[in-house]
Amino acid sequence: MTPPVDTSADEILRFAGVSMRYGRGPEVLSDVSLSLPRGSFHFVTGPSGAGKSSLLKLIYLAARPSSGSVRLFGEDIAATPTRELPRIRRRIGVVFQDLLLLDHLSAFDNTALPLRIAGHKPAEYRGDVAELLTWVGLGQRMNALPPTLAGGEKQRLAIARAVVNRPEILLADEPTGNVDHEMALRIYRLFVELNRLGTTVIIATHDQDLVARSARPVLHLEKGRLRPLPPQGPLAEPGE
Repeated sequence: MTPPVDTSADEILRFAGVSMRYGRGPEVLSDVSLSLPRGSFHFVTGPSGAGKSSLLKLIYLAARPSSGSVRLFGEDIAATPTRELPRIRRRIGVVFQDLLLLDHLSAFDNTALPLRIAGHKPAEYRGDVAELLTWVGLGQRMNALPPTLAGGEKQRLAIARAVVNRPEILLADEPTGNVDHEMALRIYRLFVELNRLGTTVIIATHDQDLVARSARPVLHLEKGRLRPLPPQGPLAEPGE
């Protein structure tokens, strides 16, 4: 008999029966099971309050499940000592919904901050950071402070900071929520290029037009549960 093929090496993330609640409140995620391969690209969709941001928090280890198991990079997170979690987080880049840029730091220094925190010297990363900012279209804005940047420029700066450590997973929470359609497509193309370079990309979004245009796999949440999508046509616009 041919033995079963072990596909675990190709799996970057697995949720098995994961539920989550904040304190003693109701469950925000209920019995979520999923498996994502390395180098994949997924959207997370659903109405406001469906659990999209909570799902991302579990992935970047800002929260732990109330029940069920999470495996990340082949490691059982529940069995991983707390002191080891920063090591795992460094393999994940996050573009937060509110960006969390530091207004007193230039675009260059915002981007370089993860490298500085990791102990790298400016001489080691100066050229790489400048090249990355040029790649996201901010080559002429390296010395600009975030308050002087347009909305799309801030989004691209947040992406640059999220990927400067060359993460294996990139998470983005509503990355096109505050920009016009043209800029949304430009930002999406950056994510596509990162995915082509091998990064697993997971984007939580309300932008149904973007989802429909991309034809990428979708994880659709409703009331904290993964739901199958309608078999035909674009997704319905989620409620607020």
